[in-house]
Amino acid sequence: MGTLDRVIRLVAVAAVLGAYGLGLIGGTLALVLGVAAVVLLLTSLIGTCPAYLPFGLSTRSRRR
Repeated sequence: MGTLDRVIRLVAVAAVLGAYGLGLIGGTLALVLGVAAVVLLLTSLIGTCPAYLPFGLSTRSRRR
């Protein structure tokens, strides 16, 4: 997983936390987005996305 991919995921996590903290989301939506945020956070920290594997995708830059 490339750096930009990780940053985008972390920004999305921060947005969900911010929206919840400000009371913009709640109930089922907050739960669903919270679960998605946890997945995004974990994949960002691990550096790999299991959803990319079956398709052979990579956002990591290629070194020469």
